[in-house]
Amino acid sequence: MNNQPGAGRFGSALPITTGLICLLCIVPVGAAQPAPSAGVDPCQESLPALYQRISPVVVLIRATSIDPYDAEHRIQRVMGSGVIIDSSGLILTNSHVVFGSAAIAVVLDDGTALPASPVGADPIFDLALIRIPTPKEGTLPSGQLGDSNSVRVGDEAYAIGNPLGLDQTITRGIVSAVNRVLPGAAWSLTEPLLQTDAAINAGNSGGPLVDRCGNIIGITTAIIPDARGIGFAIPANLIKEVVPKLIDDGRVIRPWLGVQGQFVPPVLKDLLRIPLTEGFLVEAVEPGSPAEKAGLRDGEFELTVAGDPILLGGDIIQKVNDTVLDNVDKLQQALASLRIGAKVRLTVFRENKQVHVEVGIVERPLLPWDYRGRGTHSPAETAPQDRQSSLPGPATGLRRLLF
Repeated sequence: MNNQPGAGRFGSALPITTGLICLLCIVPVGAAQPAPSAGVDPCQESLPALYQRISPVVVLIRATSIDPYDAEHRIQRVMGSGVIIDSSGLILTNSHVVFGSAAIAVVLDDGTALPASPVGADPIFDLALIRIPTPKEGTLPSGQLGDSNSVRVGDEAYAIGNPLGLDQTITRGIVSAVNRVLPGAAWSLTEPLLQTDAAINAGNSGGPLVDRCGNIIGITTAIIPDARGIGFAIPANLIKEVVPKLIDDGRVIRPWLGVQGQFVPPVLKDLLRIPLTEGFLVEAVEPGSPAEKAGLRDGEFELTVAGDPILLGGDIIQKVNDTVLDNVDKLQQALASLRIGAKVRLTVFRENKQVHVEVGIVERPLLPWDYRGRGTHSPAETAPQDRQSSLPGPATGLRRLLF
């Protein structure tokens, strides 16, 4: 077990007492939510009034899955939370709560229990959509997604969910930080997080983090159990981008080369005191990936710098088509231009010379570590121990990326 900070969110699972637990929460997409009392500013209403207005959109989710590789615990049951985002019965929750489940049940605020069917899921962002049947009479309430770009450090924040199976629990805190990027998370290029000290526990997964006006500003995604008051939430504006993809395609479609690594770290240049070219250092090439088929080379020997291992000897990608890779923003720009089925021209530094490699882009498959958080759930009777995430990175500031 690796207790080093920076163990990736999609790295090896850690025990609940030492790891980071992902409790992704949920968010709505332009649906109307219950209105405040007439004549009352929703941002000025009392906390009990806010709770009474928002809690009807929060649901309890019970999911049952079958693990054919675990004879002793073949049937696994987990609990989590979710948010009704459309009166047609669409519910947003965490992928690690429902993905791959054989049966899903939803309990509404009034105690009504309903079966649910999957609509779409993305284990990487830990988001999923499920659907319940609409009531024969009346309409379902639905939540309101806020603008996470307007959130400021110090704003009040409230988490509503079903921690440890205790239904419809609200906890209070503030937004402790914004744009918090956890190193080691796959696809972390586009996943800056909100940090909050509102109490989040196992079973809150899928429940919303709301602001003083009752708008959902984020989805709780991780806590550090060894710490007090350090939790993280995926911002609402990112959720707005993901939800339509889950509705249309049932998944998030990402272009994939199949390499893992990091930008050549300055600390390495200082240590070795030799000229190193700028670019993306390939440490590992995924088996069966386009990168492997194109002949890209991964690292061959390990060097530990300030406690953080670096695999050296692999290719250094200097350009993707005409985009020079000298920082994370340039990489993000290059990846945004990739299209599945197209060819990409890589300029690679290998054995003290430049070579050009053509790689065919395919859709990124789900990889083994995308599922690992599912194995950290506890039986429903004791509530789930949710998906793991990463701790802040080591002193070297190294940041590994996967694309």
